[in-house]
Amino acid sequence: MTQRQVAEAVRVTERTIISIEKEKYKPSIVLAYKLAQLFDTNIEELFCLKEFVDNEED
Repeated sequence: MTQRQVAEAVRVTERTIISIEKEKYKPSIVLAYKLAQLFDTNIEELFCLKEFVDNEED
């Protein structure tokens, strides 16, 4: 799936998707949910939240 296709599917700009991928933008919970649904996963897995939290604690 291209960045444009993802953006269109969740109704944001392609720039938003690029910024999320580069970790320069943290999506709203609603956008995170839409992305997780699109990729048939959950928010925790999609954004590697356990790994992120573990790294913050170190």
